[in-house]
Amino acid sequence: MPPVTLVWFRRDLRLDDNPALEAAAKRGPIVPLFIWAPEEEHPWEPGAASRWWLHHSLEAFSASLASKGVPLVIRRGPSLDTLRSVAEEYGVTHVCWNRCYEPAIVARDTLIKQAIGADGLEAESFNGCLLYEPVRVKTKQGNPYQVFTPFWKSLIAGDEPDTPRGPPKKLVAAPAIGRRREPSVSIESLGLLPTIDWDATIRETWSPGEAAGSKALATFLKAGLFDYGEGRDRPDHQGTSRLSPYLHFGEISPRRVWHAAREAAGGKPAASLTGSPEVFLREIGWREFASHLLFHFPHTTDEPLRENYAKFPWARDPIGLRAWEQGHTGFPVVDAGMRQLWTTGWMHNRVRMIVASFLVKDLRISWLAGAKWFWDTLVDADLAANTLGWQWAGGCGADAAPYFRIFNPTSQGKKFDPDGSYVRQHVPELAALPASVIHQPEVVAAPQLAKAGITLGRTYPEPIVDHAEARKQALAALATLKQ
Repeated sequence: MPPVTLVWFRRDLRLDDNPALEAAAKRGPIVPLFIWAPEEEHPWEPGAASRWWLHHSLEAFSASLASKGVPLVIRRGPSLDTLRSVAEEYGVTHVCWNRCYEPAIVARDTLIKQAIGADGLEAESFNGCLLYEPVRVKTKQGNPYQVFTPFWKSLIAGDEPDTPRGPPKKLVAAPAIGRRREPSVSIESLGLLPTIDWDATIRETWSPGEAAGSKALATFLKAGLFDYGEGRDRPDHQGTSRLSPYLHFGEISPRRVWHAAREAAGGKPAASLTGSPEVFLREIGWREFASHLLFHFPHTTDEPLRENYAKFPWARDPIGLRAWEQGHTGFPVVDAGMRQLWTTGWMHNRVRMIVASFLVKDLRISWLAGAKWFWDTLVDADLAANTLGWQWAGGCGADAAPYFRIFNPTSQGKKFDPDGSYVRQHVPELAALPASVIHQPEVVAAPQLAKAGITLGRTYPEPIVDHAEARKQALAALATLKQ
């Protein structure tokens, strides 16, 4: 009787370049299993936008497996009990999965590997979500990096990441042989979709699934790669890859993205690339750096890496926080970004930096409040990237922007959205203003505002802070750490 392998899928919902699936398929019949156990990721259970994406990603992945004659088994947790139960039902001899590197999942998976090993099952895990293991890139002293540039130089100085492998040529479903204790549940029964219809624009914006991820990559390589260096900073253009949710849910592998970009740029080694292709691969490098940091400093999901920032005098301002969340701050580019986030589940990367700076410096609200809001509203919410980004903005993490570097939201809007197209798209009440003043409506004379159909304080808010004064207060707060 051939060995039967249970493949535990998590955030690796693809057939292509899937190490765990490939190893299992080579061994013989498989049991593909997805377990919904969000409480095991506490305190960072998937947010509402992530759950929306997961629902549709599971639908696409289940259909892909079904087309190969292998049904996806879906169960609710606890994960260890479920793995044991399904293993008994199908006479499983091996269990394998692709690793995740979030702190709660690392701890859980370590215990599970020990437990099912003690049951007599062979357990094996693989790296399917990163170019390299988080422990591979380290300083000459053997320590983790805390600055990106030397990390990046070390990463590209070695061998290129493994060449991606295609999907298994053949998959064989293992038949159930034991008593089924619990039937496979439907995706709908997991309750991932919202009960209130807030996701209409998200549905119009995104198509989750492996096929859509591959299409997004092909489109970017053809139309965006060679303009990426400049285009990635323009929220009024389609200059970014928009691959982040597909990478997070494992619908496309980073190795596939890496090698496809290199091939599109002429097949040169990463260390030899220049211009926009090199800039794009550096962004994949930042994704690696984020996971590297989270793996080595797991406490940073909730605490600053720089310990002295634990004493930073953050403000308690629920009204300001709510205005920021809703995109009603009176600063057009900030409001445009926050409304884009709410309606589409995504925000342009340059604008992410602008809105983050505004929260932690103009409003002096903790980076953790911003991290939690992004976690719930982003379809690409990734714990490593979210932690790195918000600690960068707050000046309290690895390779962080110094806290005294404070973005002026008005000048940032003028620089990166010079025609006001981005603001007009997401803040339509300002659409009639000319580009020269759309980023600063508070300086426009009342007759011109009235002609544009705007009444400050009614149809569009006045600025909730004076940026110059807020900057002084932020620097004064920073000075308290030096006392």
